[in-house]
Amino acid sequence: MAHTYTSNFIHCVFSTKERSPLIPASRIANLHNYLDGIAKGEGFSLIAAGGMTDHVHLLFLLPASFTLARAVQKLKGGSSRWMGARFSWQEGYGAFSVSPSQVAVVKKYIQNQAEHHRKRSFEEEFLTLLKHCGIDYDPQYVFG
Repeated sequence: MAHTYTSNFIHCVFSTKERSPLIPASRIANLHNYLDGIAKGEGFSLIAAGGMTDHVHLLFLLPASFTLARAVQKLKGGSSRWMGARFSWQEGYGAFSVSPSQVAVVKKYIQNQAEHHRKRSFEEEFLTLLKHCGIDYDPQYVFG
């Protein structure tokens, strides 16, 4: 796309099915590497990956020609198959635009998930992200 200039940094969060601890701690780093490979193969950049045994946080940069929905579908679909038959991601995701001036802050936040989750559950964290970004939600249905 000639003469098209974008800066689409996205902080994306999605959890395992029913937020169960389906990602063995021993496979978390490999999962993040695999997600990076998916992004590269699809033509976008994964800047940071983090998470716990029940969810992931990703920071990526989308080109103008790539939709958010398509990126998440590729990341979740490919990684779900890689994890194996008994693995599944929860439906849906959270995606939050990131200002270029905040990329380093969000990257650090994503890389420090283990420390962060000593104080706060995934559910508390996700609701805080929604509130911080001004996203309306129904507490009864936000987690499916």
